[in-house]
Amino acid sequence: MRPGALEFASYMNLVLRLPLHASPEQQARLRALQVAFAQVCNALAPLVQQTRVWNRVALHHLAYRQLRERFPALGSQMVCNAIYSVSRTCRTVYQHPSSPFNLTRLGERPLPLLRFADSCPVYFDRHTLSLKAGQMSMFTLDGRMRFQLALRPEDEAAFHTRKLREIVLSRRSDGVYELAFWLVSMADEAARPGGSGPGTDGQEQGEIPEYVMVEETA
Repeated sequence: MRPGALEFASYMNLVLRLPLHASPEQQARLRALQVAFAQVCNALAPLVQQTRVWNRVALHHLAYRQLRERFPALGSQMVCNAIYSVSRTCRTVYQHPSSPFNLTRLGERPLPLLRFADSCPVYFDRHTLSLKAGQMSMFTLDGRMRFQLALRPEDEAAFHTRKLREIVLSRRSDGVYELAFWLVSMADEAARPGGSGPGTDGQEQGEIPEYVMVEETA
């Protein structure tokens, strides 16, 4: 599929995948952001293990302030996005029926601890990433980074007219950073129970992502 083209998924969802043609300096900035994001996720994971709280809103109230104090460089919205990342990963690991660490299988045993690798994806939103007239502006640890994107008009129109469920930055096996925009129509979103469904990395399908290590507790 041509880079930047829209990819159809279930429920008439659309995934727009954009490789970032980054310079070595930009690559380093993206890598630094990825590492910092993983650090926040790993700071949060033990709290989830101890409290058994991974609901996104409850986890935000429980941990946001201390994470902001501990990781000031990441900014408030990116801390929120890290909380979201941990919450959705925990739903997969602890709740999905096909997970070997599902709560029904664990019984009274302690929750296993999740560890996020430095290669874990970074989640953005409309506050930390914007797209206008083919130019994208995204948050990094040392200021905004901008890329000029070769988008078709219908690609950019979808970004502005559809509900944006997720924006995920990941590094491909060939070393290229790629953004995936998960878009859904308003009608489809309203028709789905709880607005849940498969994410850009397949987590909602019960697959534990390769960037997460699950440490069982004796």
